[in-house]
Amino acid sequence: MRSICSISLALSLALSASLPIAASANSESASDLAQIEIQGLKAAGASRLNEMVAQPVSASASEVKYSTSWIDSQPKAEGSAEFRCLAEALYFEARGESVKGQFAVAEVIMNRVKSARFPGTLCGVINQGTGRKYQCQFTYTCDGHKEVVNEPRAWARVAKVARAIIDGTAPKLTNGATHYHTTAVNPKWARVYTKTARIGDHLFYRHTWKTASK
Repeated sequence: MRSICSISLALSLALSASLPIAASANSESASDLAQIEIQGLKAAGASRLNEMVAQPVSASASEVKYSTSWIDSQPKAEGSAEFRCLAEALYFEARGESVKGQFAVAEVIMNRVKSARFPGTLCGVINQGTGRKYQCQFTYTCDGHKEVVNEPRAWARVAKVARAIIDGTAPKLTNGATHYHTTAVNPKWARVYTKTARIGDHLFYRHTWKTASK
């Protein structure tokens, strides 16, 4: 970030380049000084002033690398209730997966949020059907066990995955998938849905209907 001092120096240079030295030396009153400054700013020109005070363009987001070392190098992730819902889903559903697998699961949840066929929020998607027998979309929300985070390191990592997905800095992995299951099960719906990817122990699917964006 350009400092106040450097901006002041740049303005001073602009003034000295555009005004006679005598005018600056002989102006002693506050009014005269103000007029000198105004004239100097006008002489510098709008484009030059923009250059002097403009903020530098932020660097683009670092390319996501699907490794624990990359995840560990990212800043601590925090956010709203929506962020916490996604982080919890990743913790209880996918913390044993590879980093790439965690990103893929998070992407499926976000794909559902963007689909007109599911609730329009992360918390709504994750808790859909909770409380109704065999109707919950994510097993951990209706398995009868209290959700307790006992692995702080795993939590810190999935939280960073959640942050990247919400911020939109992660590349797409699942080709629009809205469903997934582990290789340990074989649900009936998997026979009619279109399989889009396999990442780690999860298979990813897109429903036969076209996903409509909101």
